[in-house]
Amino acid sequence: MAGGGSPLAGTAEPADATDPALGPVRSGQPTPGAVGRAGPGAHEGLAEPTGTGRRQRHELWMRRALQAAVTGPAVTGSGVTSPEAAVAAEGSADDVPVGAVVYGPDGTELAVGRNERELTGDPTAHAEVLALRRAAERLGRWRLDDCTLVVTLEPCTMCAGAIVLARISTVVFGAWEPKTGAAGSLWDVLRDRRLNHRPEVYGGVLATENSAVLRAFFR
Repeated sequence: MAGGGSPLAGTAEPADATDPALGPVRSGQPTPGAVGRAGPGAHEGLAEPTGTGRRQRHELWMRRALQAAVTGPAVTGSGVTSPEAAVAAEGSADDVPVGAVVYGPDGTELAVGRNERELTGDPTAHAEVLALRRAAERLGRWRLDDCTLVVTLEPCTMCAGAIVLARISTVVFGAWEPKTGAAGSLWDVLRDRRLNHRPEVYGGVLATENSAVLRAFFR
């Protein structure tokens, strides 16, 4: 998202703009959501004592988000597309194929979103915002504590702000977005210490697959 120059250009950044405890965490690495917590590194294995490992779970969920990006949000888990989904997919052919899914604390799929800016003429109809709205409607509350948002592309500043306001606990995203990314690429809104909520962030999950879908769209 493009923006004009800041009226505070040249003003020094506050010393605590980014939590000093996160200094050693490089952009692109899992980031902790609280001071003093070390995010899991690349050495983390797939297995967990209780079953499916975090990385396995994130990849599984990301494939669901990728499915939504390509086919549309109304596609079922079995891959069967409803007539409504087919119409939506056809109508949103001009939209950038980004998909997002919100999962509850127990791993239940709560809501799905796909970019619908061209379809609806709504500048805020990004996949993440739509998924957050639908999850909140389903739960009957705006706070999405302990929920996980999985999205195929790094969130922009608008979506990152919405994620923070919704109190999402964990964000998992696929392809990095160097032009508008607000989860470590251009900005890092999600772990800015000045905000009152910071989710855990896991970037680059199935990045190759997600990037391929986007490249095909813009080709």
